[in-house]
Amino acid sequence: MSQHAKPKVAVLMGGRSGEHEVSLQSGRAILEALDPQRYETIPIGIDKNGEWHLLGIEDPLENPTDPKRIRIHTSGVKVISVPVPGRPWIRIESGEHAPWPRPDVVFPVLHGTFGEDGTIQGLLELMEIPYVGAGVLGSSVGMDKDLMKRLFKDAGLAVGDFTCVREPEWKADRDGVIARIAKRFELPVYVKPANLGSSVGISRVSAKSDLAAAIQDAFRYDRKILVEQGIHGREIEVSVLGNDEPQASVPGEIVPRDGFYSYAAKYLDQDGARLLVPAELPEDTIAALQRCAVDAFRAVSCEGMARVDFFLEQGTGRVLINEINTIPGFTRISMYPKLWEASGVPFSELVDRLVSLALERHDSKKRLLREYSPGP
Repeated sequence: MSQHAKPKVAVLMGGRSGEHEVSLQSGRAILEALDPQRYETIPIGIDKNGEWHLLGIEDPLENPTDPKRIRIHTSGVKVISVPVPGRPWIRIESGEHAPWPRPDVVFPVLHGTFGEDGTIQGLLELMEIPYVGAGVLGSSVGMDKDLMKRLFKDAGLAVGDFTCVREPEWKADRDGVIARIAKRFELPVYVKPANLGSSVGISRVSAKSDLAAAIQDAFRYDRKILVEQGIHGREIEVSVLGNDEPQASVPGEIVPRDGFYSYAAKYLDQDGARLLVPAELPEDTIAALQRCAVDAFRAVSCEGMARVDFFLEQGTGRVLINEINTIPGFTRISMYPKLWEASGVPFSELVDRLVSLALERHDSKKRLLREYSPGP
């Protein structure tokens, strides 16, 4: 990149997860926020088969305002990323292959598997391309709710009671698994895939007779699931931004209309939940939430961005961490950008900072030695 050229920012959206449509909504919002006077944007859509498509600059998406029918609008050009440092990517058009300049920064908004779990981050590391968000380790741990919660506990952070169930265990002894859950937890419980987000595959179970169906549904999305104790309290979220010195936003509160912040409430039904930004909380509670959010961010080696979700338990006032999201939603009704806007960082500036943090981390890593060298 020449000194005066605008950085080329590739926005990766779509992907092979159950959150494909959510990712497209986030990608669209980020493309709109990137200032064309400062950046050259490259919209890349990954279809549900895993193929990469260069999208139309003017109209990258079809049905962009319909969360149910949104889809990528291909330009007829496919892209192959070459996992070798310094090599150009390959552009395929009308059957012809040609080298294509690599982006200077990649902004992945691939929610869920094959995007938020460290896989795309590993590919970008191999190519030595700066990218927004957590690295391989932070992404993979942040995606696995079982390992994530274990690390939170090890860091001294409070989490609600939970247990993990693996698919072979379920297939071998369904009655035993149900009995163990019923003995350990009070209803209601939440059953969810260990490696997915956006409330996909999550069920709220209030009757023992419904447990088997909820577990079976969660296993449609993952080979490992979690059963979590239902917690009666307020749902609070805090956004975190930064690398070595992360900062926390003001907290926001989710008030679901039906008592459960489902996929539909998050992305399909604008009236599915009230988002209270900022949340009405005492100053000491706000400080505790912000402190815990930064501690959680560091506990799982996050970088760049994350949203940390909490429960404020009714009666005790305990702050319990639910989970961390390393690629939070960027849709128009998503909490991550809303919380930063309420903290004095508008959407466009937030995107600028995330790109700068990606470049900062990349420059820092370039100074590391790749082969043994005797010390001074």
